[in-house]
Amino acid sequence: MKFEHLKYFVEIAHCSSINKAAKNLFISQPTLTSAIQSLEKDLGFQLLKRSRQGVALTEKGAKVFFDAEKIL
Repeated sequence: MKFEHLKYFVEIAHCSSINKAAKNLFISQPTLTSAIQSLEKDLGFQLLKRSRQGVALTEKGAKVFFDAEKIL
């Protein structure tokens, strides 16, 4: 797990959008998506529910978000 990926995850949670988070982080949307998929793979569970309206935290994602904000 990379510290940077936690930072990305927190930004997505704040924005409720991968595209907005990518713009705020000055990285491409595919790069951000890949980083989050890597984080989810490392943790062994899904962090985000993706839809056309944006993203929302899963139950486990909310717990990780709470802890990640403390870390950051």
